[in-house]
Amino acid sequence: MITDTLNRIKRSDIDQMEKVYRLNLISSVTGYKPANLVGTQSRLGNPNLAIISSVVHLGSDPPLIGFMQRPNSVRRDTYENIHKTGYYTINHVHAHFIEKAHQTSAKYDKDISEFEACDIAISFLNEFPAPFVRNSRIKVALKFLDEIAIPQNGTSMILGEIMDIYLEERCLEKNGNLDLNAVNDVCISGQDSYHTVTHKASLSYAKPDEKLVQTK
Repeated sequence: MITDTLNRIKRSDIDQMEKVYRLNLISSVTGYKPANLVGTQSRLGNPNLAIISSVVHLGSDPPLIGFMQRPNSVRRDTYENIHKTGYYTINHVHAHFIEKAHQTSAKYDKDISEFEACDIAISFLNEFPAPFVRNSRIKVALKFLDEIAIPQNGTSMILGEIMDIYLEERCLEKNGNLDLNAVNDVCISGQDSYHTVTHKASLSYAKPDEKLVQTK
């Protein structure tokens, strides 16, 4: 007989947890998340950079990406810059600059650039009005489209349309997939744990009457 030995955490238990403990648990329970830096610039030309772990693909035609914005009960420079300029970038985080990327989560004064404060090189490409992370090997230029409010907790989803993609050719596979291991991408669990991943399998398109096969 197989016995289920998993611990049960009831909703009532969750509600009674200490705030930080609950935050870490609920943030971790969704599994690994992408590590990205969002680059923006104010109307006055002040660059801003912030790490996020909530980027999600929303569709490919047109190409749309979303990310979750925390409640605006405090100053949110990224949010303000996106709304006022209409443009932002998403830049992958790689193993060689995890610490610098994580440091962007610190609460710097409005007039301080996280690029400079965290020693992250900045670049501007093809006159796009938002800054990129120079050392990121996969980066995306986006135009702000909409904000979808989540009234239950005051968060919202920022919806953007992809305008340009910049990437190293070595990570682009023949079928359009990206080999993220080739550029040492990292991912996040919880709020502050960073991980590398190992590719295990690439499988054929699943159909009810066909056996799955390895595609590479």
